[in-house]
This record gives sequence, C-alpha cells and structure tokens, in this order.
Amino acid sequence: MPAIYLNLSVSAEEYQRLYQGTAYHVLATSVDGRRVRFPAWVLQKFVTREGIRGRFCIRFNDENRFESIEKID
Repeated sequence: MPAIYLNLSVSAEEYQRLYQGTAYHVLATSVDGRRVRFPAWVLQKFVTREGIRGRFCIRFNDENRFESIEKID
C-alpha cells in the first residue's frame, strides 16, 4: 500500500472552512516533494484548538484512493 509522509500546519480557522462547506479537499506537498490531494474530513480527529500540526502518514490503496491516516510524531 503506497504511503506519503506530510508535515502539516493548518490553523483552526483554515480547517473551519470544511464545516462551512467551502473546503472539501486538502492539497499538500509531501516531505519528498510530491503533491497530494486528500479529503479534508480525514483530519477531523486531529483538530485541536490550535488547528492541526504534526507529521502524518497517509496510506492509499492501489487505485490511489485514501485508506488511512496516522499521526507519527
């Protein structure tokens, strides 16, 4: 299963756009320089008052569809 590692820093205000219906996907750059797009809702369990911060591993299936995400730091 392919995996991509990301360092994310998203403010709580930026993430709130998901709840307002204006943001459905996150577009980010992995630590190795690849661009990745994934559904914003997968980050919901990582939201704190400060937003979302940390290093994450996102796994995709063989058809490049989201499978799982975990915080690794």
